[in-house]
Amino acid sequence: MQDTYRHQGMRRKLVTALRERGIHDERVLEAIGALPRHFFLDAAFEEWAYEDKPFPIGCEQTISQPYTVAFQTALLDVRPRMKVLEIGTGSGYQAAVLALLKARVFTVERHKPLHQRARAMLDALKPGNVRCYHRDGYLGLPEFAPFDRILVTAGATEAPPALLQQLAVGGVMVIPVGEDVQHMRRIVKVGEADFREEDKGQFRFVPFVKGIG
Repeated sequence: MQDTYRHQGMRRKLVTALRERGIHDERVLEAIGALPRHFFLDAAFEEWAYEDKPFPIGCEQTISQPYTVAFQTALLDVRPRMKVLEIGTGSGYQAAVLALLKARVFTVERHKPLHQRARAMLDALKPGNVRCYHRDGYLGLPEFAPFDRILVTAGATEAPPALLQQLAVGGVMVIPVGEDVQHMRRIVKVGEADFREEDKGQFRFVPFVKGIG
């Protein structure tokens, strides 16, 4: 696949649109402006890759719309060398954005075909330090805990206790919680068993499912 001047121009327009919608974290905007989103989509969607829309990626999953990716990433406030756990690799696009922010990214996907495809794409693009795992996201990656940041990219009925346990004190989890419509929660771990939550608005995500697909 090629990243043409046309694609780059479409990304610049996307970044402008995201800024107009209220995304002001320039590091996040720079990462989205640098990353070829069309690489992570089926060729049938290439013409629309830089519209602010989700698209199907197989296994009844979607790649989140760019605004959602930017919004969640900005809420995380990722800094270089932070250990970040992402639950729901999907296409690998969000993991690549985090890697471009110079995080050490650990990403978990329950669907093996998506895991394999995303890992191959990330290996080819080399956006930074990303490790991919085919695991149950509800269980996280306890062997690599604690994490400075945890990002969940599917709608959960609650913040999974295992993930809260794996969050470092002072760390931040961003997770959409709810049934049909989710509320984006920003959870700060202020003590070993003490958390502070903020509601950051309504979104729609595919369901967060336990187990391995």
